[in-house]
Amino acid sequence: IGVGLVGFGLFFLLFGILLYFDSVLLAFGNLLFLSGLVFIIGFRRTFTFFFQRPKLKGTSFFFGGLLVVLMRWPILGMLLEAYGFISLFK
Repeated sequence: IGVGLVGFGLFFLLFGILLYFDSVLLAFGNLLFLSGLVFIIGFRRTFTFFFQRPKLKGTSFFFGGLLVVLMRWPILGMLLEAYGFISLFK
């Protein structure tokens, strides 16, 4: 189930970008991706991964970008999410 949710999340993210940053598709893709991550590695490990002290900057940018996408500013939100994603997984 988790791999399917992550796959659909990535599909909706790609489809949202291809349709000129459609905010609904991007928000739905983000939510599916995060829920799939929870299904794959578990809630506790996901929480500890995102909220480690050295990764708080990346986490704040990632979730801030998700919030900005939900507020219907998709380009700015995706830029914030990309920076957060890069700093989380570097």
